[in-house]
Amino acid sequence: MSAGAPASPVRMREVVDALRRGTVPQAGLDLLAVGLDRFETALDDDLAATARGGAAFHAIRGEYGSGKTFFARWLAERAKRAGLATAEVQISETETPLHRLETVYRRLTERLTTATHQPSALRAVVDSWFYTLEEEVLDAGETDEEDEAALAAAVDVLMERRLADVARTTPAFAAALRGYRRAVAAGDGATAEALIAWLGGQKSVASSARRSAGVRGDLDHFAALGFLQGLLTVLRDCGHPGLLLVLDEIETLQRVRGDVREKGLNALRQLLDEIDAGRFPGLFLVITGTPAFYDGQQGAQRLPPLAQRLATDFTTEPRFDSPRAVQLRLPGFDLSQLGELGRTVRDVYARIARNPDRVTERVDDAYLTELASAVTGGLGGKVGVAPRVFLRKLVADVLDRVDEFEDFDPRTHYALTITSSELTETERNAAASGDADAVELELP
Repeated sequence: MSAGAPASPVRMREVVDALRRGTVPQAGLDLLAVGLDRFETALDDDLAATARGGAAFHAIRGEYGSGKTFFARWLAERAKRAGLATAEVQISETETPLHRLETVYRRLTERLTTATHQPSALRAVVDSWFYTLEEEVLDAGETDEEDEAALAAAVDVLMERRLADVARTTPAFAAALRGYRRAVAAGDGATAEALIAWLGGQKSVASSARRSAGVRGDLDHFAALGFLQGLLTVLRDCGHPGLLLVLDEIETLQRVRGDVREKGLNALRQLLDEIDAGRFPGLFLVITGTPAFYDGQQGAQRLPPLAQRLATDFTTEPRFDSPRAVQLRLPGFDLSQLGELGRTVRDVYARIARNPDRVTERVDDAYLTELASAVTGGLGGKVGVAPRVFLRKLVADVLDRVDEFEDFDPRTHYALTITSSELTETERNAAASGDADAVELELP
């Protein structure tokens, strides 16, 4: 979906379906982007600079419910419209610890996506790269398309030239690409698949496949950055001038053992230093975390060099925050914005509803304000925690019933009930005191 283009019914249904499940939609987020317009120009400039071979970095800052994941996916949609590839990696203590960069790289390739390919897009990207190299060789007019041996040799020469910088530090990346190309040419699908897996940082790749490419062992922490450099080169040559990499929920570093936390913070500092040194042209790195991570002694402040790189002045009012700062503060929703979001979702729903007039008439603006207030009240008055529950209740409990049943009136037939089983831990902690299993709220 291009910027400014109307959303398709399919895209709108995907958005509504995700909200009904209580999850952040994977696409179509421009439909729901309330309050993000102030970031658009600056971030589009960063995307353009990245596409020209530069690099960018932002740290997204916000409490739970402020929309950090939504923001990251909204930015990813804009990145894909600019031609970039994207990957969203959730940092976790057990699955993706930040101090093990080989694991971060593996998750990156598993989540790699482009405007035309869903995760994992790694093999499609590599195949596109080799096709591009062949086309470039043929366009030069020095190689006969019918001479397969000469074409293969010319592509090898061009590939080595493109990967020269990477091969100096990580020769295994170039070797695996050569081996993959030979396996494809020989019709050896099993070896080709294994080498793509190895290029993606996967473990337990067949030793026979590794031997065929002249590589050994598994990807380690020190080679991971070299593989990232190689991936950026491949992406750029096959028409994706950059990569938006989101490291989500980086605040989990605060909950790990002290020595592991130190290693994770240092890995982040190292990555930022490499970006500043120009090692990763075409990389736009985004991290998301809570204020406690950026300001607390169990987070970035524990490593002064990292804290210095992330330092941003937040002593002024949020409305004066610069969208070009290293840290971007998401202040979260107030009731008026929550109501605006509800109106946006209702209008999107009406465009795909069987009975759009009934939807807009019975779920009017006044009712949306009442529902937003009731949900917020059920969550201890904390508006920032309310959007997910509010939108799920709005779609699944109200809009679906209004659309389906002619005589359903939400003011008459619906009383909001929030059960603890449908809440996340943070939402349960915020819920109003009283019956922990059910908070029933009569709407005016």
